[in-house]
Amino acid sequence: MEEKELTFDDAPLRYPICYNEQCSKHGECMHYHMGTLVPSRKKLGWAVYPTAWKDGECSFFREKHPVRMAWGFNGIYKKLSKHDAADARLMVRQYFNMGKGEYYRHHHGEKLLSPKQQQEILHIVSQCGSIEGVEFDHYVTAYDFT
Repeated sequence: MEEKELTFDDAPLRYPICYNEQCSKHGECMHYHMGTLVPSRKKLGWAVYPTAWKDGECSFFREKHPVRMAWGFNGIYKKLSKHDAADARLMVRQYFNMGKGEYYRHHHGEKLLSPKQQQEILHIVSQCGSIEGVEFDHYVTAYDFT
């Protein structure tokens, strides 16, 4: 995957920044990397506190690398009967706490599904029928901030 150059604005609102140079993994960590991109216009924000770092390990470590993110649900329901697809759709909405807004943001690409979310959703849909060969509607290479 071709690595996209990150900017501070790529991070979600309230993404915690880290400045712990003592951490052995700071060069691979998304939180630390975003700290190197903070623009001069920013004066305060969310942070990873030093207390997150214990015995050489940080409980907030997030590896910095691009992944295959997805959006759109039509493809994952394609092989199901209408009845099973309706059940699967309801279960996936429940995954998003029954919020139609959150479901539709992921369906229309306003928000992307991380690889972990994709796996969890496919597991949910598999309870209603076969998911062999199904895919989400769209895929894009991006950084996972979850």
